[in-house]
Amino acid sequence: MPAQSDGDPAARDGAGRHPLRNLWRLRPYLRPYAVEFAWLLVAALAATAASLAVPLVVQRVVDGPVAGHDAAGLFRLGLLALLLGLAEAVLIFIRRWTQSSSSVGMEAAIRADIYAHLQRLPAGFHDRWQSGQLLSRITSDLSVIRRFLSFGLLFLILNLVTYLAVVVLLVRLHPALGLLVAASAVPLFLISRRFARHYHAASRRMQDQQGDVATLVEETAQGLRTMRAYGRGPELAARFTGGARALHDTGIAKARLLARTSALLDLVPNLTLGVVLVAGTAAAARGALSIGELVAFVSLQLMLIWPVQSLGWIIANGQEAATAADRIQEVLDTRPTIVDAPHARTLDRAQVRGRVRFEGVSFHYPGCAPVLREVDLTVEPGETLALVGATGCGKSTLLSLVPRLHDVTGGRITLDGHDLRDLRLASLRRLVGVAFEEPTLFSMSVWENLTLGRPAAGEEEVRAALALAQAEFAYDLPWGLATRAGEQGLSLSGGQRQRLALARAVLGRPALLVLDDPLSALDVHTEALVEAALRRVLRDTTALLVVHRPSTVALADRVALLDNGRIVAVGTHSELLATVPAYRAVLSAGPVERHDGAGLVRS
Repeated sequence: MPAQSDGDPAARDGAGRHPLRNLWRLRPYLRPYAVEFAWLLVAALAATAASLAVPLVVQRVVDGPVAGHDAAGLFRLGLLALLLGLAEAVLIFIRRWTQSSSSVGMEAAIRADIYAHLQRLPAGFHDRWQSGQLLSRITSDLSVIRRFLSFGLLFLILNLVTYLAVVVLLVRLHPALGLLVAASAVPLFLISRRFARHYHAASRRMQDQQGDVATLVEETAQGLRTMRAYGRGPELAARFTGGARALHDTGIAKARLLARTSALLDLVPNLTLGVVLVAGTAAAARGALSIGELVAFVSLQLMLIWPVQSLGWIIANGQEAATAADRIQEVLDTRPTIVDAPHARTLDRAQVRGRVRFEGVSFHYPGCAPVLREVDLTVEPGETLALVGATGCGKSTLLSLVPRLHDVTGGRITLDGHDLRDLRLASLRRLVGVAFEEPTLFSMSVWENLTLGRPAAGEEEVRAALALAQAEFAYDLPWGLATRAGEQGLSLSGGQRQRLALARAVLGRPALLVLDDPLSALDVHTEALVEAALRRVLRDTTALLVVHRPSTVALADRVALLDNGRIVAVGTHSELLATVPAYRAVLSAGPVERHDGAGLVRS
């Protein structure tokens, strides 16, 4: 499997940081459930107190009614033990009921916040991160944290309280033997500390590998057609097998580490119990300890076996939760770079004339050479401007700056004199309609995909938008507009997806249309019909088009030729065709890819 790139935060293993630091940072999500957690802790402690009282009652039974043959006393103490058992059962039920509801609510709150945060992060973040890594963080990592906060953390507190309470009671029953039991905590602490250190690294490695495997599965599903077309199934299967094997080996190593530690944790209390039985029996034989006290002492010490045995699971669960919180904080700590300025304002559609100016605009992707250099361009209200240039010259990047999918790294873009960075993002994106060359449809109904930018659109408005985009085929789908488009819309052809995306863009009644070669997948006949309908829409709308075909260029009032990130010529199609050889060459040659030495430059 290829190594993670240095820039991928998923490659970090969290070394050098305290494993519980990021888990502690999630405490705000616990605050809404603080009262519930307090009640379940009270119920759990009360249940523990009831269980601790039972051995003391047994001591009284053995040393009292049993020794004195007191039937009435035996009945009373037996009834008391029964009531303590019932009380413990009821309290455990209350604890588990409260536990489940609060932990699920907390998990849902964190997941909602992460999802909302992902929507605010810039496109560059999603370009760098593997989608499988994000998916594993928002699903499996959150489940790990929920298990720890709802069970592991509670049992850690209960077991510590139980251990301390039992040791105190044992010291009161027999100081020497009680101190012996207390001393057994030293090897338990040393074993636990060593285990926690090694398990944390293994947990982080496994959770990252789970993200890698999820990425492989997702990429294979999305690229299934390409994989089959090139006959690369066996190679991808081998790649997946390698990733799954690495995940398997890490899981086995974790299990082996947990098993070895559990055996050691089990050994310590059992050895201590053996010593106590021998020494306690000798003490009872000498009369230094009554039979009832010996029974109570052993019964109480047996109550320590479960807390000690579960210590390995609790530590393992805590370390997994800590690494999960570490991975989640890597996402939450990434600050959105494209945000509303403090003084940002809202523009209503009625206020917008649609004059767009690019003033000395430059842009480069992080760590890459500049894609746009000192672009100066003006699009008048109601004008349609076509951008033409070789593939890789920066056309699509220039269009992506208008809805602020990226922010300029130099210069500024204005709409009716307002810097786009001074407008609220929600307001700006309501004003701009966008259709990309590679349209994205979501796994929802065709209707929901069409009304994504304008949920309140009526049936007639949707019908008109579909007619304009020559997308009436949607009514012939098995369930009409209620038909699910399928993941990525791959149940439709490329031309169908483009037409639906175009209908979605115009349905929002934008003040500014940004169309990135939206007709590239259409046949000549359909393209002519769509262009004829588009001309009517473009009469009253400012529009920026990326085009490659001469027929689509005819839609534009003016054309701008982009070369090597710069605007080198602006004019009508006829003027440029007659006077600019580079323009003729671009239209006649069609799309070509240009490399800058570091890889393919984005269009």
